[in-house]
This record gives sequence, C-alpha cells and structure tokens, in this order.
Amino acid sequence: MADLNRLICPRSIAVVGGGAWCEQVIRQTELMGFDGAIWPVHHKVAMVAGYGAFPRVQDLPEPPDAVFVGVNRHASVDIVEQLAQLGAGGAVCFASGFAEAAGEDASGSDLQARLVAAAGDMPILGPNCYGFINALDGALLWPDQHGCKRVDRGVAILTQSSNIAINLTMQQRALPIAYTVTCGNMAQTSQASIAQALLDDPRVTAIGLHIEGFGDLRAWEALARTAYDRGVPLVALKSGASDHAKSAAISHTASLAGSDAGAQALLRRLGIARVSGLPEFIETLKLLHCTGPLSGQQVASISCSGGEASLIADLAEETTLNFPPLTSAQTDQLRAALGPMVALSNPLDYHTYIWRDAQAMTAAWAGMTGTGIDMTFSIVDYPTTDPTDWDCATQAALSVRQQTHAPFAVVATLPELMPLDVAAKLMEGGVVPFMGLREALAATVAASAIQAPHDMPLCLGACPEALVTLTEADAKAQLAQFGMPVPEHRVCTPATITALTQGMTPPFAVKGIGFAHKSEHQAVRLGVPFADLEGVAKDIGSDTVLVEEMVTDAVAELLVGVTRDPAHGFVLTLGAGGILTEILQDTVSLLLPVTDTEIKTALGTLACAPLLAGYRGKPAAHLPAIVDAVLALQSYVLAHVDSVSEAEINPLICTPNRAIAVDALIRKA
Repeated sequence: MADLNRLICPRSIAVVGGGAWCEQVIRQTELMGFDGAIWPVHHKVAMVAGYGAFPRVQDLPEPPDAVFVGVNRHASVDIVEQLAQLGAGGAVCFASGFAEAAGEDASGSDLQARLVAAAGDMPILGPNCYGFINALDGALLWPDQHGCKRVDRGVAILTQSSNIAINLTMQQRALPIAYTVTCGNMAQTSQASIAQALLDDPRVTAIGLHIEGFGDLRAWEALARTAYDRGVPLVALKSGASDHAKSAAISHTASLAGSDAGAQALLRRLGIARVSGLPEFIETLKLLHCTGPLSGQQVASISCSGGEASLIADLAEETTLNFPPLTSAQTDQLRAALGPMVALSNPLDYHTYIWRDAQAMTAAWAGMTGTGIDMTFSIVDYPTTDPTDWDCATQAALSVRQQTHAPFAVVATLPELMPLDVAAKLMEGGVVPFMGLREALAATVAASAIQAPHDMPLCLGACPEALVTLTEADAKAQLAQFGMPVPEHRVCTPATITALTQGMTPPFAVKGIGFAHKSEHQAVRLGVPFADLEGVAKDIGSDTVLVEEMVTDAVAELLVGVTRDPAHGFVLTLGAGGILTEILQDTVSLLLPVTDTEIKTALGTLACAPLLAGYRGKPAAHLPAIVDAVLALQSYVLAHVDSVSEAEINPLICTPNRAIAVDALIRKA
C-alpha cells in the first residue's frame, strides 16, 4: 500500500488549474490556517487566487507533498505522470469522466487505467473526487465550502460520495471531525487503505465509513484487524442494496440473501457496526468518540417526565436494548437523593423535586449508573428561549461522568432542543449529547455491536461461468459424500419403479426429474403408498422419477443454503424452510467459513427458533444434527470454491434425533 502520510499531512500544497474550483481550494486552505507553502500552477495566467502561478509543475521549488489536479480528465493523466516523475507526495484527481462514466463513454475505463499507470507508486485519491480535509493540522485539498473546524482530536469520516461528505462536515451536532476524505472512483487507493492509513494518527478516535461497495475484501479484513488491535472503532453506513442477485436465481437462497444480506454479514464478521442513516451515523460517532465501544446492551434512563420515560421505553422495544430492574445499590442511592415521593424504576421519572439542585441531580443521575449498565440516558430538552435554568442539568451530567467514569448521555427528544454550545461542552467532558431519542438508541445498539473481527479469513474463489443445475438426485449424491444425511431413495422409470423400490419403507415422495421448479409442474407427490407408485410416476410425466422414503417425525423444517456473492464471498443463509421460506422470510446470513458455535448462535436468532427448542411441549429438534448438516454443506462448498455458485437444502427436515436433506439444489460450473 502506498504511503499516504505526505498527501494527507502535507507541508506544501500545489493546485494545478484555474477557475473557481481551484481558486476555492486555495481559499479553503487559507481559511483553515494552513501554514505551509501554497503553489498554484497554470500555464496561461500569472496569478491564481492572489498567489503567483508557476507555468509547469516542473517549475515548482520542490516536489509538493499534496497536489490538487483540477484540469480536465485527459490533462489529468499527463499531470499525474509528471508529478510522479517529480516525486510528489500524492494527488487528488478532481475530474470526472473516468470509469464511473463508462456507460456513456466507453473510453472512460481505459482512461482510468492510464491514470493509474501514470501515477505509479505515487498515491492518488479519485478520480471523480473532492479530496480531503485534515482538520487536525489545517491541511486540505477541497474545492468547495465545508463545515470543518480545527480540532485537537476527533473522528475520521470517509465517503465514496463527495456530496455526502460536504453534508456531513456541515453537521451541527458537536461532532469533532479530524479528517474528511472522499474516495471517488478509488482507481488506485481504496477506502479500506485510506482508513488503514488514518489509523496511524493517534488523534483519530473513531472512523465512520460511508460505503457503496467494498472491493478488495482482504484489505477490509486487514483494516478491521488493525483497527480493533489499536482500539479505534469502525462504524459503517452501507448503501447500494440491490436485488440483482434475485433476477436469475433458481434457489430461494440467492433470492433471500441478495447483496445487502451479504454486506450485513460481512460487516458483522469484520466487527464493524452498521447504521441505517446519516443522523444515526453522526450520533454513533459521537458516542464512540466519548466512550468507545460499549460492552453490552443494558441501559438505564432518568427523566423528569413520565411521558419521556414511557416514550424511551416504547422506542427501545423496537431494538435489542434492555432496561434491567434497579439493583439494591441503585435503589439505596436513588432513595437518598430523591426522598420518599418518587416511585423508583428503570426508566425513572424523578419528577422536579430536585431541579436546580445540581448536587442532588448529580447524586440521582449517578444512581442510575452502576455495574452492569452499559449506557445511562438523562433526557433533557433545553428551551430555545432562555436555557439558563438548565445549566444545572449540564453541570450534573458532567459531574456524573467525572465521578463515575461510566458511559453517560444527555438526550434531547428533538435535535433542536440541544443547543450546540451545550453539546460541545458535554462532548468536552465525555458526556454524549444525543440529539433525538430514536437516534440515541440506534447509536447505543451500534456501539454495542463492535467486536473483534473473525479469526478465519473469508472464503473467496473465482467466479465460475457456464453454470449447470444438477438434478436433485445428483445434488444429494454429491452432498452425501461430505456427510449430508439424505433419505433412502431410488432413481426409477415408471417401468422399473416397482422392482427398484422393493424393501423401502412407505409412504414415499415421488418427484419428477428434469423440472427447474417441480412444484409448478405438479411434479412432487407426497404420501404415496407402495401400490400407487407406478401410476403416480406415469402421471408426473417425466422419463425418470426420484422415489424417497418420507420423513414422518418432523419437528421443524429449515432452509440451509449457500450462494456466491461476488461482492462479499459465500453467503450462508439459515431460515425457516419448506413452504414457509418465502412467506416468512425468516432468515439469518453468515459468511463462510463458520464455526459450529456461530451456527448455533445464528439459529437461535430465528423467529422459528422456539420450534427447534420444542414449542408447547412438543419434542425439540436435535441441534447437533442440524449443525452437522450445515457443516456438511459448508464442507462441500469449501471443496468446490472455484466451481459452485449455489448449493441449497430446502427443506432440511429436523426431527428429535436427526436432520435430513429432503430436497437439494446445486448450481456449478
């Protein structure tokens, strides 16, 4: 990976090109107080934004650390080549019309390849990229307005969208932003490698990633490991969910998994928190900046309104957060602070008896913290008129944090009810100033999801072409070689069915061979007695049929499938199976390889998990047998990583003593 340090922490900046965009770059460096050299380069004019211009990059006093290349796409290639030959530290390629425009201009991809070749070992951001802001050192290559201010420490934000980056810098939520970096097309330097470089700066407290696509998965694995080892949490806003995988899918697995399920599974495997929108993204970064990741999801809330207590409790029902009952130690401290008139509970309405008594408020709020509480919320809405009477709340929150060192937040139910100066003061004292109840809860969930990345590398393989779909009989035969239990079966013609099924135990399932969707052709018949086999086989109408002994002691039916996701690896999908697969869409996705423990945990998250455990006195499924069946499917896929595209069991019938694959599908080269 190219060294990005000179580029993102420059002592000299060159701006190649004229016009408003390049002038804005120079103006923004001045506004940020950049104290290094600024060198415009323009072959026609003598001055750019008040600075004397050099005719060529070769005329610069010395190789610049960072260069904004603000010329057209064709000229950009030439300038980048010249900079690389000079030994420049790196460049931001502003121009568009490269690979992102390949749909309209076939030459775009070729031009981007030429740009990368021209750069050689010199790092470049983009093309089609705004650049970066280093608010720690006051250094930036940025051709537009922004909302960043100089900070001593803070979070880094990396986006693939320049416009989203601008918007995030304009936030009025007291989030200290140390770096803002736009990645553009990532022709040479990927988002993961940029984030990896920022980890070298100890002033970065957390990294937020707006991700449209991952690219090199090995680079993401390396980033996740380094970030975790250095104690820098990562949070992602992943966009670009697509149904492209559903269009050509024969299996349920591919249809249900899709690209977003793969993305979710990847982020979970990497230990990266995921949020769904920009407000949650910012609030999560605030939390991580103040406290770092949370160890659990046990929360407490205190407010001077029963309505607010009820509201946060109701909103938390939509999440995995839990309000545990007060402990005796909490009760004793709260009673001492609040007196006998307050009914103690979690969430707590403490009324207004102690309002303006900062010492008593501190004691009460601190009483809600304690062993086993991962985050404590104090709900405070500051008035937009005169917030002076609310200074006691600010002071109490700061005192609680100072005295207890426990994660503590002040939550405004509406963003506009948290004054920016108050939010900044709380942030400085390590108190999270949440803006919005729902956002506060979402951020807390996200912060609790950050964990160590998976120890095993992702299973990756070449994408096969010219896929064929195996018959059910052939699919089961191949899976059986890897330990998958399958029913006793025979492949027969109508003429041989009576002879070949002698000794098998009825009732039978009879399935036509050669149908892509057997149920749509009425090519699956269940509960067939021995005497009816020949007639049923003839009625189905295929040359051959598959006859199987039926499993009659089912507890539950599961879907177990693996589909190749080119963007994320092999996605393992577990879920409710049989006729309920598409109706319920009760699934969970993991990425291969997985362990037996991960399989058990994933099964426990399904809505149908109570059936597996034995619902209302019915027998439980044999969990070890289910796990073994999943591992057998994984073993098959791992042995065929360069040829298999989909492999599915639906249903896997689960009984009190076994798990057996009664239908199987494999697509492979």
